[in-house]
Amino acid sequence: MLLTLSIKDFAIIDRLELDLGPGLTVITGETGAGKSVLIDALNLVLGGRARTEVIRTGADAARVEAQFDLRDAPGARERLVHAGLDAGDELVVRRQVSRSGRHKVYLNGQLATVNTLAQITAGLVDISGQHEHYSLLRSEAHLELLDRVAGLGALRDEVEAAHEAVAVIDARIAELRSKQRDRADREDFLRFQLDELHKAKLDDPEEEEALEREARRLGNVEKLRTAAAQAEDELYGAKGAAAQRLARAVRHVEALVDVDAELAPLLDDLNSALAIAEDAGRTLGDYARDLDADPDRLETIQTRLQLFARLRRKYGASLVEVIDRMREMEAELADLAGGEDALGDLGKQRATKAQALRGVAEKLTAARRAGGDKLVEQVMAELKDLGMASAVLAVDLQPVASGVEIDGRFVGARGADRVEFLLSANPGEAPQPLSRIASGGELSRFMLAVKTVIAARDPVATYVFDEVDTGVGGPTAVAIGEKLQAVSASRQALCITHLPQIAAMGRTHWYVDKAVEGERTRSRVTVLDTDGRVDELARMLGGAKVTKTTRAHAQELLQHAQKG
Repeated sequence: MLLTLSIKDFAIIDRLELDLGPGLTVITGETGAGKSVLIDALNLVLGGRARTEVIRTGADAARVEAQFDLRDAPGARERLVHAGLDAGDELVVRRQVSRSGRHKVYLNGQLATVNTLAQITAGLVDISGQHEHYSLLRSEAHLELLDRVAGLGALRDEVEAAHEAVAVIDARIAELRSKQRDRADREDFLRFQLDELHKAKLDDPEEEEALEREARRLGNVEKLRTAAAQAEDELYGAKGAAAQRLARAVRHVEALVDVDAELAPLLDDLNSALAIAEDAGRTLGDYARDLDADPDRLETIQTRLQLFARLRRKYGASLVEVIDRMREMEAELADLAGGEDALGDLGKQRATKAQALRGVAEKLTAARRAGGDKLVEQVMAELKDLGMASAVLAVDLQPVASGVEIDGRFVGARGADRVEFLLSANPGEAPQPLSRIASGGELSRFMLAVKTVIAARDPVATYVFDEVDTGVGGPTAVAIGEKLQAVSASRQALCITHLPQIAAMGRTHWYVDKAVEGERTRSRVTVLDTDGRVDELARMLGGAKVTKTTRAHAQELLQHAQKG
């Protein structure tokens, strides 16, 4: 719902702040006072075209700001999140049109593009006279509306699920067929690579690391033998080695322990150190004597490591990745070998799922036809009350041109149908798309008729009706006012009108006039109280001269309308 509208330096409006509430707000005033400027300003914050001509004379820029309540508009909140913008229960739109051409858009304080603005605000407001903001003028919205009015949500969900099941199989079939097209070449290539990998006998992913350790040892035999022998001498073999010196230390401490038993733990430590030194010395000696250069073994290892390096350059960064790649190619080769069988199985599955989809899609089409007939009947009844008894409405169902193919026909995620509302406003004219209706008044009345029927199910929170009273009067004007009241019972509605019968129906009444101040013309909006409304209705009834009779008539008209 639209909460506030702020306008500055826009056309003949210098500054205006409007608070809006629920129900029906009527807007009246003399021709040229600026009523349509309000609609133009609202159109701007909904993503309409920015023109420098709207900037008030003497100003550098025009600004329009609108605040929307999004608590009942989850779609708009989702679109804000998807666009990466702040999303909450309110949306504040600010649009600035500059003479320099640097126009700006802000959504909840964040700079945005006009396209993003139009996407976010889509479906928040329907404005008659501004066709791009009439959701019903977009044929893609007709299908959603019909399904919602006819209560076909559950059936739609069935179709969507069945469509997804077939689409998944189709994707798998396409993938397999693509592979089958170059199957022979791919199989030869995989076999060639696998032959190389299988010959390498890659059984142990840690083999390369173990061989590298062995190669380092074999390549440094003399260095290792010399170091080990020297370490053996220092620990055990040479005169004055560590073991000999530790043995003498043990004998001295034994003498001390005979006198002072508290040194016994130290003696145990020295005996352990002596044993370790002797054992390490013998081990190093054995290691040095057992070292064998074995150049043949070193050559074999180096050849094996070179093989691993070559395989890693082709198949992976490590031996583990090479082995994983080998397993993947083995699985792919097996998959290709069984491709024909898999395609046969998928074809059978596809046939079964497609028939299920076809059945539920046909059921949905039949339900749409029945729902369309009922909608036509209801809307035609409303049009008769609105002075369009000769109008003809048709709900046209045509097959979709894309989607899942079943026996030469297509079924999409939303079914097999394209839906479009067609209208003939005058006798003898064939029904045609709503966007081609020339008369703004006829279009507005048709929209009012549709909104009256669908108001309880329509997600659009704010309706704006302009020209709805064009060419009507008397009982038809009363009927239009009553339907506006009915629609606004569950929605916010704004209506620009020249008829007192309609103006009297408003919950809130705005009066627009213009005044010349300091050689400048500016438009003003006044919220009328009861007395003000009586005066304005009397003016609308009697013209420039307001009499006691017209005032009495206006008061009676207002009382009667408010009771309704």
